[in-house]
Amino acid sequence: MSAISVPEPTAAPNAGLDPTSMFRLDGQVVVITGTSSGIGTQFARVLHAAGAQLVMAARRLDRLEALATELPGSVPIACDVSVDSQCEALVDSALARFGQIDVLINNAGTVSTHRPEEEPMVEWRRVMAINIDAAFHLSQLVARKDMLVRRSGNIINVASVLGLVSSGRLNQASYAASKGALVNISRELACLWARKNIRVNALCPGFFDSELTHELIEGDFGSKWLVDQTPMGRIGDAHELDGALLFLASKASTYVTGATLVVDGGWSAK
Repeated sequence: MSAISVPEPTAAPNAGLDPTSMFRLDGQVVVITGTSSGIGTQFARVLHAAGAQLVMAARRLDRLEALATELPGSVPIACDVSVDSQCEALVDSALARFGQIDVLINNAGTVSTHRPEEEPMVEWRRVMAINIDAAFHLSQLVARKDMLVRRSGNIINVASVLGLVSSGRLNQASYAASKGALVNISRELACLWARKNIRVNALCPGFFDSELTHELIEGDFGSKWLVDQTPMGRIGDAHELDGALLFLASKASTYVTGATLVVDGGWSAK
């Protein structure tokens, strides 16, 4: 009786495959604005945990320095993004320190709660200067000084669900207009720079607790209204933006540009 031949075991087809590795940012230099509070602070922690080398910018240097003690290797730089010269200094400092900027995250933002018929033009211009003008200027600077030269780069503009739909009853005319502009400049730059291997995308959060939204969320009217208006029946937890951020910032999204990624509990789907 002949012996039965037993085939040698072969490796599973997916042996050694690590799908999570594409979300790593090891060795990537990331400049992020608005990191002294709220979503920006959470973003900084997540990016650092993924291996990024951070340049953190905001007006409140003391807060940045305190955060930097938690995130070894991070570089805090005081910057008012509404001032052109300070944006230029931020980009120049990052390039002088690291030689390149792989990812720019335009996260700095502000809000005004004036009724549209009463909002002073100086207030309108302040919101525009921070929410859209600065994002365009910083994108322009990193592209011209580094990304276009290297033919490589990634820009993430943190917009808002209110850049896609009306705020309804919140008196957010200037904020909504600025975030709508940020969504569309993301599309425009994405198409103009796509052949240069620079990706540009917009991340649109719904309502999360931050300095900008805390008063609304904590108020009796605001909290009930937001819950009633959100299909999931609650505001977002800070960590629920982490995955979307890492997707856009990492190699997981190398074929994604000009996209608007919405994380809003269903708000914009109504």
